[in-house]
Amino acid sequence: MASDKKRAAAVAAVMNYIKSEEELVAAQAASGAGPPAAGPVSVNLWGVSGRQAMMQMRNLMQLRSFHGAKYR
Repeated sequence: MASDKKRAAAVAAVMNYIKSEEELVAAQAASGAGPPAAGPVSVNLWGVSGRQAMMQMRNLMQLRSFHGAKYR
């Protein structure tokens, strides 16, 4: 029950944030203040995950964590 309340509060907070952002953009467009402010930069999560995996593998190799004939 407590998790349902937390989930509902989180969803309400996100919806309130989105609504306020939309109102801000609409107000800027109506006042003719120029282009809307730059929004958050989108991040390619798949690319970040792949680079992180490559860095982790390189780190393990540098630490010589791989032993045995299977990895040689």
